[in-house]
Amino acid sequence: MTDTSNPHPATSIAALVQMTSGIDPVANLATIDRAMADAVAGGATMAFLPEMSLLLDRDRGRSAAHIVRESDSPWPPALQALAQKHGLWLHSGSMPLLADDGKRRVNRSHVIAADGSIRARYDKIHMFDVTLPSGENWTESSAYAGGRALAAVDTPLGRLGLSICYDLRFPELYRALVDQGATLIAIPAAFTVSTGEAHWHVLTRARAIETGCHVLAAAQCGRHPDGRSTYGHSLAIDPWGMVLADIGEASDATRYRVMLAPIDAAAADRARAAIPLANSRATRNIAL
Repeated sequence: MTDTSNPHPATSIAALVQMTSGIDPVANLATIDRAMADAVAGGATMAFLPEMSLLLDRDRGRSAAHIVRESDSPWPPALQALAQKHGLWLHSGSMPLLADDGKRRVNRSHVIAADGSIRARYDKIHMFDVTLPSGENWTESSAYAGGRALAAVDTPLGRLGLSICYDLRFPELYRALVDQGATLIAIPAAFTVSTGEAHWHVLTRARAIETGCHVLAAAQCGRHPDGRSTYGHSLAIDPWGMVLADIGEASDATRYRVMLAPIDAAAADRARAAIPLANSRATRNIAL
């Protein structure tokens, strides 16, 4: 389902895809195919998927059969083919893959051009190792290795800095991406309901404001086949911190929603000129 009601003028259009991904990668790919068709119909230049768009399964034994090294995985080629089919740039959100050493998993994003070429990869740096007030316990580092490299890439929307979900809580990462020229930030996510209600909106808006970047945060939503629930509220935020699009918690029988967001290429420059954080950092006379 696509919401095309946003009246704002735009230099270009980003499509946020909110999904309820499950444990069947074939079904998830079929959903992505439909969502990309909707994005193209709405005039989007680039689509953004949520974290773990291809497979969301907390049962590590069951999921192991699907998780292989990227060179052996059918998932990146399948997304490359969809980008070519639809003539659409694609941010994959992320997918679980086996690290090159074959010992642990990585949570990896891809940026794919409309011609099907992979333009960037990013492995999630910060692992979600928490015990929440709700009683939920997550130890991502027991199966996943954190990435070690930043990634920023030129896209039709601007220079895009890459991050994934829990990275959101580490503002120094986003400052470093701005230093690499980012004017937009991708934050695909599968936020828990309790942390989403408490922190999702304020953190994503803060990252936009403090970097002077658009934030594009496609999210998982709803009750998933592996038993977890995710918060939804996929967001597009402009560099002044204004919410351009919020999909909310809605879901329907298609298990996805697409929302279009305007990307004004000049907005980052305006926000940074109004509040010149870079100049203030350059002139401070204290050591931090």
